[in-house]
Amino acid sequence: MNPRARALLLRGVVSGGMLILLVQLLELGRVPEMILRMEPLWILLALAITVLQTVLSAWRWRFTASRLGIQLPLGVAVREYYLGTFLNQLLPGGVMGDVSRAWRHTRADVDAPSPGPAFRAVILERASGQLAMVVVALISLSLLPGVREATGAALPVGGGGDPDQWTDLLLAGAGVLLASVVTVGSVRRWRAVRTVPLPGTTRPPRWALWGATRTALLSPRVLPVQLGSSLLVVGSYVLVYLLGARALGIDTPAPLLLPLVAPVLLSMLVPLTLAGWGVREGAAALVWAGAGLPASEGVAISVAYGLIVLVSTLPGLPLLLGVVSRGRGPGRRGGLRPGESADSGGGWPGPASPRGPA
Repeated sequence: MNPRARALLLRGVVSGGMLILLVQLLELGRVPEMILRMEPLWILLALAITVLQTVLSAWRWRFTASRLGIQLPLGVAVREYYLGTFLNQLLPGGVMGDVSRAWRHTRADVDAPSPGPAFRAVILERASGQLAMVVVALISLSLLPGVREATGAALPVGGGGDPDQWTDLLLAGAGVLLASVVTVGSVRRWRAVRTVPLPGTTRPPRWALWGATRTALLSPRVLPVQLGSSLLVVGSYVLVYLLGARALGIDTPAPLLLPLVAPVLLSMLVPLTLAGWGVREGAAALVWAGAGLPASEGVAISVAYGLIVLVSTLPGLPLLLGVVSRGRGPGRRGGLRPGESADSGGGWPGPASPRGPA
């Protein structure tokens, strides 16, 4: 078995094992029934939000690439983003879709002296999104005690002691866990992107990535745009999560649910499962219980969210099949000819403009 197949199998086992453990620890008997009875109207509304989410994310990628002098039409960026997110749902590590976007962008520019700018554009675009997610998650954690007070509930404690103390300890543990997730997950993700093998090239020096970071992310004129667009994307994640709750028939007021979502989504950075399955549901049970709400409801909403996201990435399937079929033809290298136009079948423009898109 090759390393990729072993990694896929391992993460599948971890995801499945964590879900089975949750079923054993919590009363989740109603969860399958709730999933099967999800309201179609709420699901369709959530899927519509994911379309806007993908377009906005692709625009953020295009904007980041333009700061580095790379041409990237919005329509192409949207198609490649669908392909990348679909791959991230299927492949271990949650990073190969991002590598695919950068690699195909590199091969499209026949005159590019190195693949560095295309890869750095993807790294910085994802970093912008994760920075916004971390900010929202930390703010959400600070609001959880207020949510618990609003529910008028506390964690059940069987061994004595003050329930509020146990709950505060649980919330502190959740904060430490999420901080660890951010550190470990981010390092693993970006190291995987930076070290992907590129034939005939060497890894760009560290100063090049730092210079690109200042230009495309931290510049005073660019940072507000990056954070603004990323906060909108994070807001769309949260909205889809809330719509998943409504699709299940859970009518907990939105002000109580809002602070719970970002910490759960941040847990998906743990690079041990497939597309966050298992660890996301475990985090949901922890956060919901810490807020004094039924942990089983948190798990059910998390499962609904995962299914909605999986369906939302399906437009990437025909794109993947097209890449595979083109890769079998004569004269193709990985399904893409460098420099072929957006209308020639490869889906990418020709040589990049040094000024980037207007």
